[in-house]
Amino acid sequence: MSLLYPSPQRKRGSTAPGEALDPLDSRFRGNGEQPTVPLIETVDVSKRFVGGLGRESTLALAGLSLAIHAEKPSIIAVVGESGSGKTTLARLLLGLAEPTGGEVRYRGSDLRKLKREGWRAFRRDVQAVFQDPYGAYNPFYRVDHVLTTPVRRFRLAASRAQAKELIGEVLRAVGLRPQEILGRFPHQLSGGQRQRVMVARALLLKPKLIVADEPVSMVDASLRATILGSLRKLTDERGISILYITHDLATAYQVSDSILVLYRAHVAEAGAVEEVVAAPRHPYTQLLISAIPRAHAARDWLTQEGETRRGDPIGTGEGCCFADRCPHAARVCLGAPPGLYRTDPRRAVACVRFSHHPALPARALDEVLSA
Repeated sequence: MSLLYPSPQRKRGSTAPGEALDPLDSRFRGNGEQPTVPLIETVDVSKRFVGGLGRESTLALAGLSLAIHAEKPSIIAVVGESGSGKTTLARLLLGLAEPTGGEVRYRGSDLRKLKREGWRAFRRDVQAVFQDPYGAYNPFYRVDHVLTTPVRRFRLAASRAQAKELIGEVLRAVGLRPQEILGRFPHQLSGGQRQRVMVARALLLKPKLIVADEPVSMVDASLRATILGSLRKLTDERGISILYITHDLATAYQVSDSILVLYRAHVAEAGAVEEVVAAPRHPYTQLLISAIPRAHAARDWLTQEGETRRGDPIGTGEGCCFADRCPHAARVCLGAPPGLYRTDPRRAVACVRFSHHPALPARALDEVLSA
């Protein structure tokens, strides 16, 4: 299926040739094959932002349980419209925000209870690439600063020559020439170059997971394929898992192995990206797919076919959060939120129309997301 971009060849679960496993990882392996403790895990995590001046609080994420294993490198796309909870999930996983309920665990330990050494290990294993490729820089420093700082603070090199060699290696790994990048100020680089430098910075620490929050949304379309290709290579060649947060289903289909669809803080659908995008089951996922621009001269884009407006059940905390927009909504949808039903081995859908399928256990979402 083509969605503006071709789907690349994927090598699932690959690691870099000759790369040794971290000794810390081996402590959490059960029989040497199946991991017993995830690298990072959300356990029934919810986040609610309190409104000021008597306004109601806003639910940003509702009871999400998700596990990411270092031993199973893959790219998981998190998609949804603005306000669905994508960036909130990223901030929770990075430890930049605290959950209102539930826990975010790193190798089995609650992030809020980590000591100094635990945080140091966490920062090495979990890195971030943010949306704005310019706002991540201090304009008073040359771009070298964002690369030399982690080398110095984490003592990644024994000498300046070794540090220079290490920085050159990671820049070349993301398709940049060190002689064209180092020594310049951020404004002297293109948006694509700035973003790839940030990917290189994350790569310096040899992380197990990179949380990429809209990494190509502020980059020219001509450069998106280059950056996404760099991210795909990190998984295929270096065994790095990536949580790719985006509102662009076309790029999610291009690079991801699995997909998690969020709507108003809730999981709508999850599973293998080929299955979900090619044949979406949840009405919201179908709406997202139908919104992808295609060359169709006869289509009236101003007409929302089949859309209905009902009350706002999320305001009272009852019913399916998509019921007010769903063309299939029935009285049962307004009574209680739907569970996640496993319709296929690698797909789960939160819709009562699939209640005849077995319900997915609360902490088994990674089963349908794993390759």
